[in-house]
Amino acid sequence: MSIFWCIVFIVFLVVELLTVNLVTLWFAAGALGAWISTAFTDNWIIQTAVFLIVSLVALLALRPLAKKLRKGEPEPTNADRTVGKEAIVTRPVINDRGEGEVTVEGVVWSAVSESGEPLTEGERVRVTGIRGVRLVVERIAEEKAPAGEE
Repeated sequence: MSIFWCIVFIVFLVVELLTVNLVTLWFAAGALGAWISTAFTDNWIIQTAVFLIVSLVALLALRPLAKKLRKGEPEPTNADRTVGKEAIVTRPVINDRGEGEVTVEGVVWSAVSESGEPLTEGERVRVTGIRGVRLVVERIAEEKAPAGEE
């Protein structure tokens, strides 16, 4: 039974490391407690009870502390502030080539088209999101921007 609790502990720990959301940490602690209990008893009912009790105590004791440390919403970055703004295509946006550019408030950004449609130089677009280091844009008008306007 010692091997079983060791495997359960490792599985919960790996899942926690992959998710980083404090979802299975409590159960990893419970599995560790049950694994330690195998040194004192071979009774699987007692080991399971230790697993459940330690998991519950860890959840109740550490969850409020974890919530305090996480602190709500992340601060917006400069890139986040571009979402919803108008931009002008300065280099054609063709998604499969990945070479399009737009200018938002005088700053040049790499861009991709939300719909996948190519966008031509001078078109007005709206920033709808961010994908990696590129702005995701959509066409807002068929007309071209007057020369010199950004």
